[in-house]
Amino acid sequence: MEFQIIWFVLWGVLWAVYFMLDGFVMGAGMLHNIIGRTDGDKRVMINTIGPVWDGNEVWLITAGGATFAAFPTTYALMFSYLYTALLLLLFSLIVRGVSYEFRGKMDGAGWKSGWDMAIMVGNFLPALLFGVAFGNIFKGLPMDATGYHGSLISLLNPYGLVTGILFVCLFLVHGSLYLSVKTVGDLSARSHAFANKLWPALLVVAVVFLGATKFATKLFDNYFNNPALFIIPLLAVAALVGIRVLSAKGNVLGAFAASSVTILTVVATGVVGLFPNLIPSSLDPAYSLTIFNSSSSLYTLKIMTGVAFIFVPIVIIYKIWVYRLFRQRVTEADVMEDTHAY
Repeated sequence: MEFQIIWFVLWGVLWAVYFMLDGFVMGAGMLHNIIGRTDGDKRVMINTIGPVWDGNEVWLITAGGATFAAFPTTYALMFSYLYTALLLLLFSLIVRGVSYEFRGKMDGAGWKSGWDMAIMVGNFLPALLFGVAFGNIFKGLPMDATGYHGSLISLLNPYGLVTGILFVCLFLVHGSLYLSVKTVGDLSARSHAFANKLWPALLVVAVVFLGATKFATKLFDNYFNNPALFIIPLLAVAALVGIRVLSAKGNVLGAFAASSVTILTVVATGVVGLFPNLIPSSLDPAYSLTIFNSSSSLYTLKIMTGVAFIFVPIVIIYKIWVYRLFRQRVTEADVMEDTHAY
């Protein structure tokens, strides 16, 4: 297999794992004021994600680093063309991190309500912007030999917005199931009930997204050329239905696992449809950025592959250890007794 293809697969895997892990963090954050009724509820919700949320960013940094090192031309042009949108995304992620750290530093009601709102906004914006960004990548950017002809406003086209809403709905269901698994009592029950109520809306948005994808993008070309690949979107649909079935039976952990598979396979569906493009041109395919015309040298890719085979398993083992160490449910009593809690 060519090294460009190996790194395209790794690039897709890194994004899929990032969205699976940070998806429930964004979902829980968006639900901060919706499910959390008291200060105790909100502290419990923050502490369910407290030990893991910043570690999940490793996958985002690695995905960005892999793009920079393996496909530098794509990285350079993407950050030039989408500079304002990516800056907004970066600021929203900073606001999210700061709000988790600062909310508990003072006891004033105004102080906490301000950071509560920052938590919701700091999680909603990344979810929406990531969806809009990937929707526009799937659709293709208006670029040719003279450069990029779009703007921040043009990124908010109907297909980009549908993809953004899909990401928001996916992460809301994912986050509510995570909260139900990690909490107890009424908070856990409310989180479970929210997931059940939102699932029909997620199904409707997913159907609209699939229909829009057929007409707004060329993602399905690879699938029609190789019908065996349809197993990936079919698995995504099966996992989406599995969320509802398992949740209705009260198997919340199983529903959360199905939600994780849904996110992984939805991202995989888009990445496989893109191949061999990284950013297609919506004006002329001749100006698309592919894994072959924007990759690093073969020597660089070989070195990177060796490094990845050593360090990626270490990161995976470390993440498994962290999630196993903090696998217990979080209660209000735990938060009140722990002076280091958020």
